[in-house]
Amino acid sequence: MKDQIQIYLIGGKARTGKGEVSSLIKKEYEKRGFSVCEIQMMRTLKGYLQDYFGWDGKEETKPRKLLQQIGTEVIRKKMGKNYFHINRLIEDIEVLANYFSIFIVNDIRLPLEIEEIKKAFSNVTSIHVIKENYISPLQEEEQDHITELALDDYHNFDYEIVNGFLNQLASDIIQLVDSEVKKNEKDD
Repeated sequence: MKDQIQIYLIGGKARTGKGEVSSLIKKEYEKRGFSVCEIQMMRTLKGYLQDYFGWDGKEETKPRKLLQQIGTEVIRKKMGKNYFHINRLIEDIEVLANYFSIFIVNDIRLPLEIEEIKKAFSNVTSIHVIKENYISPLQEEEQDHITELALDDYHNFDYEIVNGFLNQLASDIIQLVDSEVKKNEKDD
């Protein structure tokens, strides 16, 4: 089962278009008849914020500082659980692989996330999204957080996508999917 699925890991800074790239990949695979699951590394953490802290789940009201605090300061540092989110995601994919063949994780923030998921599954493609003329919408303290900086020096992405013009982005995604589908057909 693990060898029959394709996983895309999409990383980049806040508001660079990771969700947009994810949606385009999903659309392209669905046109080709694949079953696609968009899933988030921070799904559990976001659930905590909705269930226990009153967050309405909307992007524009996301309490990013609290997300960073719980995810890094509490879970990773205080509790020492560096693999907490990774293990949850891997388990979710293992369950959902019975229903979906393509998985897209659009909130990758740390090199460890990429490396561990690549160890767990054989068909994993990592994508770094960079936005042209990017100006961070985050507060300075949020910009300086490890989840915004950790991928700056990571150079092992399989693809780098520049999010500039929508038509070009869509074309780049079609080429990427074509390449991955052909590669996976060869491996079969």
